[in-house]
Amino acid sequence: MNQFIKLALVQQACNLSHDGNLNASMEGIREAAALGAELVLLPELHLGPYFCQTEDAQCFNLAEPIPGPTSRILGDLARTLGVVIVASLFERRAPGLYHNTAIVLEKDGALVGKYRKMHIPDDPGYYEKFYFTPGDLGFAPIDTTLGKIGVLVCWDQWYPEAARLMALAGAEMLLYPTAIGWNPAEESQEQQRQLQAWITVQRGHAIANGIPVAACNRVGIERDPSGNTAGIQFWGNSFIAGPQGEILDCADAKKRRVMVVELDRTRSECVRNVWPFLRDRRIDAYQGLTERFLD
Repeated sequence: MNQFIKLALVQQACNLSHDGNLNASMEGIREAAALGAELVLLPELHLGPYFCQTEDAQCFNLAEPIPGPTSRILGDLARTLGVVIVASLFERRAPGLYHNTAIVLEKDGALVGKYRKMHIPDDPGYYEKFYFTPGDLGFAPIDTTLGKIGVLVCWDQWYPEAARLMALAGAEMLLYPTAIGWNPAEESQEQQRQLQAWITVQRGHAIANGIPVAACNRVGIERDPSGNTAGIQFWGNSFIAGPQGEILDCADAKKRRVMVVELDRTRSECVRNVWPFLRDRRIDAYQGLTERFLD
């Protein structure tokens, strides 16, 4: 296995038709491959606008099985380009049973793993509990020809427990397909506080676990179909951080961008040798972490 891996993020708008968004994602993957990328990460639910701004049963028609049409199309592209692709889909598991699911497609096009989003938000503009059943596959890294990839999804990125369990299971990096943004009506200072919190907590996961972390977000304003709110301004800022939390590359808040960063797979061990957080964990004293709250 090579010492270096070229990781790419495709930051894109997702407010076109299903086919338009899929074509935009595939164009980004091709661009990344042309830049030498071996592993490509797409944003959360990149096939359409973020439908969770409202609760609408008609949106269940957007879901598809896995394996299914999109996994086959992207699998063909992975095989043609010789890249590993991490994509995010609305999974139809059974009638009335749906998940927010990330898939991993190998260089030969094979579907080698999937992760079902574990933490499901339910906030104004993010009514995901209406649509998604919490994941039941646990925090298990996915084996690929590029190593063990820990895939988590959006709201999962706020939880250190998820990142830690992926790292303890051998994940060599954490990848977060994401759809997050500002309420356009909020003051700019509050918007920046939210953005910096989002970046900081994920850099903390990189530091605490000594592994690279990447988050791939969407961009653009997406209106609330109900007209009850101003919609969401997705804030982009997709980034890749190294195992000490150092920012290796970061996109801006508005533009489509394909970024490619070379990761040195040996750095994590070097960092963990200097900062042995895993060694010094007090696993005998953490029983309270399985409680909702310690009254």
